[in-house]
Amino acid sequence: MKAFGLTGYPLGHSMSPVIHRELFKISGINGEYNLFEISPENLESEFSKLKSLSGFNVTIPHKINVIPFLDELDERAALFGAVNTVKIGEKTKGYNTDCAGFIRALQMADIEFSGNVLLCGAGGVARMFAFEAVLADCILTIAARDADIPAANQIKKEIKEKLNNEVMVINLNDVNGSYNLIINGTPVGMHPNTDACVIPKEIIEKADAVFDAIYNPEETLFIKYAKNAGIKYSNGLSMLVWQAVVAEEIWNDVEFSMDDVKKVIEITKGELEKQ
Repeated sequence: MKAFGLTGYPLGHSMSPVIHRELFKISGINGEYNLFEISPENLESEFSKLKSLSGFNVTIPHKINVIPFLDELDERAALFGAVNTVKIGEKTKGYNTDCAGFIRALQMADIEFSGNVLLCGAGGVARMFAFEAVLADCILTIAARDADIPAANQIKKEIKEKLNNEVMVINLNDVNGSYNLIINGTPVGMHPNTDACVIPKEIIEKADAVFDAIYNPEETLFIKYAKNAGIKYSNGLSMLVWQAVVAEEIWNDVEFSMDDVKKVIEITKGELEKQ
């Protein structure tokens, strides 16, 4: 039996075991997936335990700190300076499948990743969205609250240095106009604060499509406004499942159909509803 897992600290309740076990069933892989909660100060001493696996996923706070223990990085992991998937073989290689998960989630929802894009937020996941938007030749505006403007400007600086592209940074309170795609990369609207929305309804209604990184609840107020306006939308649950699918492709050289992935999304949704 192949052994895989997720490391982070603290881990709490994770959907990853549910998702990967379903993917094992579909692909016929004889595998197990467990959680490895490792505190930051113990990552070095515990890394040998992770290296005994066939592969593992990485979440906060280890996405950056795990890099020194790896032999090599794929292109996206190197660009973002963050790893969420590691394959163990002759060499220990780090990948970032969040980006591919995001792109495939957009494709599943038939959302075009082009034109004017408004990104709300300046945290870790927003940083990845920002790079992907620039790589897709989008015209990007990052909107952040006062406290996060320095982080947004840091993303702007990195994009200029690494990709030689310009992005605009504005205050969330100053968002105006219409956009082809609006991305919520903030926790605003997440359970239990489900009555909050990162930007006004009127701005959302003028967009062609929206993407919300949040998956609990499944329908945030941000998503509801888009849905009621007849706008294309996608949430973080499809991204969560798709990034796991890409990890499975890397680990086990397997393929999944769109129907396979939709089935796993539904099963994961059911598990979330039980919480």
